[in-house]
Amino acid sequence: MTEKEKMLKGMIYDANYDPQLIAERLDCKEKCRDYNDLRPKDVQGREALLKSILGRVEGGILIEQPFYCDYGYNIEVGRNFFANFNLVILDEARVRFGDNVFIAPNCSFYTAGHPISPEERNKGLEYARPITVGNNVWIGGNVCVLPGVSIGDNCVIGAGSVVVRDIPSGSVAVGNPCKVVKRVD
Repeated sequence: MTEKEKMLKGMIYDANYDPQLIAERLDCKEKCRDYNDLRPKDVQGREALLKSILGRVEGGILIEQPFYCDYGYNIEVGRNFFANFNLVILDEARVRFGDNVFIAPNCSFYTAGHPISPEERNKGLEYARPITVGNNVWIGGNVCVLPGVSIGDNCVIGAGSVVVRDIPSGSVAVGNPCKVVKRVD
């Protein structure tokens, strides 16, 4: 089994020394750099390049520059997707965004995690868990979503939150760690 197959299956894999994964990340970084270097007024060029980076785009999309991701092909976005400046997605596993998702500046989505054991971690080993964000979700500035988290439909995640566990649909959730503080009517 290749390291990429292990990565996509959620197994421990060699992230730092596998030539195939290194090459794929470098190709994606080149595309992200090209995207980040485009003129802001080149709306059509920006959208076309995003569609070549991301795995699936269902409808209108706008990601303000700069934008960074590791592979791109593991990212899926629904219709009417907007992300403000400095979006980072470490997409070693699938990252799915539903329709009408709005993301404020400086947000990060990390599917990659590392072993607790320093011996394993120092070998370049890691694992990846998917992230899912439902429909009609607003994510405030400086939010960090960690591996394996699902955020349900119709949620608001408050600025500065660190989302370490699933957030049920129809919730307003804030804090570090992020907790539900009220329901959305």
